[in-house]
Amino acid sequence: MAESATRVESRPSKQVLTRARINRCAMQLTQDHGLDGWTMDELAAAAEVSRRTLFNYFSSKVDAVLGAAGSPTRREDPLAQAAFATFVAGGPTGQLVEDLAVLARPILGDEDFAPQNVALRRTLLTCSSRLTEAVHQHFEQTADDIAALLLQRDPALGDDRAHLVVGLLVAVFDSAMRIYLATDDPTDTDLVDLFADQLHAAGELLGR
Repeated sequence: MAESATRVESRPSKQVLTRARINRCAMQLTQDHGLDGWTMDELAAAAEVSRRTLFNYFSSKVDAVLGAAGSPTRREDPLAQAAFATFVAGGPTGQLVEDLAVLARPILGDEDFAPQNVALRRTLLTCSSRLTEAVHQHFEQTADDIAALLLQRDPALGDDRAHLVVGLLVAVFDSAMRIYLATDDPTDTDLVDLFADQLHAAGELLGR
């Protein structure tokens, strides 16, 4: 019985599936017509949702195309909140670099992208500087949230050093994005994993 309950709980919720469907339709419309070649009404029709429902999930075409890859820190997400609480409490490992790598997943967007979706998203980012810039802007918008989490975890860190850490994280993200966009096989590449790898590499370099 417990195993059955666990399996049910692990299934994606209706909201997650709807969000993913809208995102997939937005990417497809952009691939077929360009970012400026379709409207939010057309996206709602393609995703088979009402306009009101669409705007409950995404406030703009750019947000809809980027999906979780462009989402700022998700304060309303229970799983993200649990990860933030664990980080503030000094976990999950007690090592700052390791814990920041874990924290990156709910911040950058923890989605099980299908290979074809990963390939399509990577193609769109490669071809659209507007979308690539939006990803950077969304990530930078989380800076104050991350700094606040760092200060809750270690008040002695101080505001200046907390924002210094955030600045380093933005640089690490830029490096991960550059590698992601240059990867020959995007279906075998995860942006969150790349971020973690680059973060560990930065930690090793700064630790010398």
